Amino acid sequence: MEILLNELTKQLSNLNKEFYEKVMPPVDVYEDGNTLIVVADLPGFDKNKISVRITSDGVLHIEASRQIEIAGIKHLNQRPEKIRKDIKLPVKVPKDAEVQGKYENGVLTLNIPIEGVAKVKIE
Repeated sequence: MEILLNELTKQLSNLNKEFYEKVMPPVDVYEDGNTLIVVADLPGFDKNKISVRITSDGVLHIEASRQIEIAGIKHLNQRPEKIRKDIKLPVKVPKDAEVQGKYENGVLTLNIPIEGVAKVKIE
């Protein structure tokens, strides 16, 4: 009975993880010098359907949408048509910051300048 209960718990945990990875994609956030790097897994989305903005209260909003065509599919492990991820950034971002973004192979990478951090050139 205990083995059955453990297996059931494991299966439910896997389903829970799979659900949340679909609705709220995995995101890594880390600092690299004077830049905050954000890496989000957004497989299957068109880069023109991805919206990224940073609000004045320091929250990064990532949204993506797509249309899923079902015609002719024999098996469907459906990904969501819309996702949204809101992240409170751990650093201040300048209002006029030039955020660089790249979407490649289903991965969105953002380079966000950090306020108050300056590069020092050493000669």
